[in-house]
Amino acid sequence: MSPDEFRRAGYLAVDWAADYLASVQDYPVLARTEPGAVRRRLPASPPKAPESLESMLADLTSVIVPGITHWNHPAFFAYFAITGSGPGILGELLTAALNINGMLWKTSPAATELEEVALDWLRQMVGLPDGWMGIIMDTASIASLCAIAAAREAAEPHLREQGMAGGPRLRLYTSEQAHSSIEKAAIVLGLGRHGVRKIPVDREFRMDPAALAAAVAEDRRAGWRPFCVAATVGTTSTTSVDPVPAIADVCARERLWLHVDGAYAGMAALLPEFRWVLEGCHQADSVVINPHKWLFTPIDCSAFYCARPEVLRSAFSLVPEYLRTTESDQAAVRDLMDYGVQLGRRFRALKLWMVIRHFGWEGLAARIREHIRLGQQFRSWVDAHPDFERMAPAPLSVVCFRARPADLRARADEHDGYLDRLNEALLEEVNATGRAYLSHTRLKGRLTLRLAVGNLRTTEAHVREAWDLLQQHAAQLDNKLRTE
Repeated sequence: MSPDEFRRAGYLAVDWAADYLASVQDYPVLARTEPGAVRRRLPASPPKAPESLESMLADLTSVIVPGITHWNHPAFFAYFAITGSGPGILGELLTAALNINGMLWKTSPAATELEEVALDWLRQMVGLPDGWMGIIMDTASIASLCAIAAAREAAEPHLREQGMAGGPRLRLYTSEQAHSSIEKAAIVLGLGRHGVRKIPVDREFRMDPAALAAAVAEDRRAGWRPFCVAATVGTTSTTSVDPVPAIADVCARERLWLHVDGAYAGMAALLPEFRWVLEGCHQADSVVINPHKWLFTPIDCSAFYCARPEVLRSAFSLVPEYLRTTESDQAAVRDLMDYGVQLGRRFRALKLWMVIRHFGWEGLAARIREHIRLGQQFRSWVDAHPDFERMAPAPLSVVCFRARPADLRARADEHDGYLDRLNEALLEEVNATGRAYLSHTRLKGRLTLRLAVGNLRTTEAHVREAWDLLQQHAAQLDNKLRTE
């Protein structure tokens, strides 16, 4: 493709993307397709002759888009709602055009140095300590894995050479509400699931520091080697914020690495009035927050910060002769390949830098503040309605709730089986309308619905429509299920 051909094709592709973004709310949020339906419409063999971009865009529209669940839709309220913003999308385009591999400083100096600058900007915006090293990972799952690997290196540096076989029984602590990636990291790092102890939570689904301290003491007596605690700022189910200051005190006393998963809620610290969400994180050894969750940066982009980068480097650095450079040998630069699993590194910093510059700190904070307002508005509707109940605190823009008819309020525990059926059917029906998409979890064994606000295009009208759908379908389903 010549530069002129690329320009013509680029106009077509950008026009397609602009038209899509302009009309995204006209699509059903959740894909209306059956397993295998998209694949059956695609050729089983690759084309032998070249095909035009026009034909590819036509197939994108007619074959691929019907099988897309539209995460950029303003009525996407499932999991953690996200946004691929305009400047971020353009940043991805330019990243692909440059097509660099930022494994070493030398392989593209600007990539390394822009990443350092962009992450330092973000560090300042959320109030993490000066001097912490920032590095972009693909996701918080990988960032947490790297943090736990660094914790293992700090506790037992010989394991890097000797492996886990025959070594100490290492124990990692996290809450019952922590993300599954913490447990997966333990599996990958050889700790096994038995090497993870899940700490009970309080009534607000936050890790109990006293229970943590007791568990550490009990494990030491039983011959375990405690080495790391993974706290959460914004748990996946409820967005609860673990009491990091108290957890940090336990970690300091017991000489444990403290990692904080702030993938979702950490971004709220951009707002002065929500800086409290990262309270105590200055005592942590590592923290991860996700620009691709609540900073309008296209997936994937996860910001990992470490107070002890020398330990992180010790855990991962392995430099064969073919990767040595004069600058690295002289310790004049930082080679980001040394601080994680991957050698190849995309230029993710470019899109993040463009997003921060486009919106500015105040613009980003204003949009997050509006999302929190919308979440609190939905919370107030749930709290005021006799046929619904909130299932967890809602400190930010996610609300956990369920339909619970008013006549079942008394001795509701006896009706949990019915309420699970009702809410499972309610979720299916609302999502099937295509006008909203919510997800679910279980809290204290009860099926719980979640509405998460986080898309730039979401307005109060979208949240109101979702609420109207929930009320309408809940009433209809309750009447139907009680007569069956």
